[in-house]
Amino acid sequence: MIAEAKKKGSLGLSVMSKYLNIKSLFEAQADEERAVAMAAYQKNLFEFYGIPTPQRRKIYAEFLKAEKKTKTIDWEFLDACYADPHREFQYLAYDYLLRMQSYLVYEDLAKVEHYVLTKSWWDTIDFLTKVVGQLGLRDNRVKNLMLGWSKRDNIWIRRTAIEHQLGLKEQTDTNLLAEIIVNCLGSDEFFINKAIGWSLRDYSKTNPDWVRDFIWQHEEQMAKLSIREASKYL
Repeated sequence: MIAEAKKKGSLGLSVMSKYLNIKSLFEAQADEERAVAMAAYQKNLFEFYGIPTPQRRKIYAEFLKAEKKTKTIDWEFLDACYADPHREFQYLAYDYLLRMQSYLVYEDLAKVEHYVLTKSWWDTIDFLTKVVGQLGLRDNRVKNLMLGWSKRDNIWIRRTAIEHQLGLKEQTDTNLLAEIIVNCLGSDEFFINKAIGWSLRDYSKTNPDWVRDFIWQHEEQMAKLSIREASKYL
């Protein structure tokens, strides 16, 4: 796919150069045995180079530092990362967005949504939620968008809505959290019910009484998995 894009000229030379440079660095440190194990852990849905997270992030640390100085998100480069079959490139895209999050604007969420819907699995979704959550602290329009996402059919879009406030502690909008979760109650989808429990468990570290009250009010509609996860620290 990348080769075809290069022939058509749809990727600029700088984008292609950046992509190929990272690719060569990944290939140089690939571990075939580890790659098999990493692929198996993700149910063989994706190819891997077999590079552990600390090592992978070290490979492109200087690259991300240089990219931040440009103060511009290179969406063409990120598209190239998502087009590559190796999962490490999608992880790079997340680390890139997190590093460049101060330059992310509300209109960019259309691109983030595209990545949520592309090669979807929990490993990248649970990273992209952080990008959405950080933007939500700066732009109130994200609240209504997440409410909309919580009513969508796609489970990964809904999971993103449920989890986007993870780690925000006192900055958590509890009214928003409650409304999003209520919109997703009654699901028999593991990844939705797990996300509900996870988001409540996370917030219970900040406000356990609020979480206890929420469970008490909605216990009949909540899946046992959600209640079990939410109650872990109560």
